[in-house]
Amino acid sequence: MMAWYQESFGNDYLLVYKHRDMQGAYHEVKQMIDWLDLPQGAKVLDLCCGMGRHSLALADFGYQVTGVDLSEVLLREAMRMDLGGQVTWVRGDMRAIPLVEPQDAVVNLFTSFGYFDEDRENEKVMAEMYRLLRPGGRFILDFLNPVYVGRCLVPFSEREEDGVTIRETRSIEDGFVRKRIALVSAEEPERQHMEQVKLYEKPQFERMFAQAGLRIDHVYGDCEGRAYEPEVSRRMIFVGHKEG
Repeated sequence: MMAWYQESFGNDYLLVYKHRDMQGAYHEVKQMIDWLDLPQGAKVLDLCCGMGRHSLALADFGYQVTGVDLSEVLLREAMRMDLGGQVTWVRGDMRAIPLVEPQDAVVNLFTSFGYFDEDRENEKVMAEMYRLLRPGGRFILDFLNPVYVGRCLVPFSEREEDGVTIRETRSIEDGFVRKRIALVSAEEPERQHMEQVKLYEKPQFERMFAQAGLRIDHVYGDCEGRAYEPEVSRRMIFVGHKEG
């Protein structure tokens, strides 16, 4: 039986997240460039790059970018969008990244952490970030704010995309936030998918980063650079560096 992340990041994902556009990615990356504080030409790994929006934006800002993702479907879409061949695309699991060259920065964006049931499996991701970063290399890990999610979770929403009704049901269960997605159209049988992320709070991240040898420099509450405030921030964005 496949894990949810092996099944859910396919063609339907492209439809469900069609509203995520390049303009939004450029806006987010522009702020991140200030946080990374790296010269043009620096090597940046976009870990769990998905459709490649942020990878392409980073490349346009002058970085040497490698995008890694497990999904063949999403990597194909990323390569289709990369008309100039700016980015190196690599298929791989974030717990065992098939790279050896040191990176100046690693970014993990759009809540691409906490996919695994066991803490030790999620901690392997941070160990891989440490392994690939050069000494002093920078990282950004962009996660949802579990306090805000607990207060403001929208249990159900429905919308239309290309003649398909997308129904999303959200819940918090056993320490995970889960989204169940149903796609309904007149032409095809209903299709269902599930996504889940383990809800880690700030002290747990602090412990995991320290254990991996990664030092947190700042925690932001959004891509505009506002300070993280547990009760009101939508995001929990960790920016830091590799010790040594």
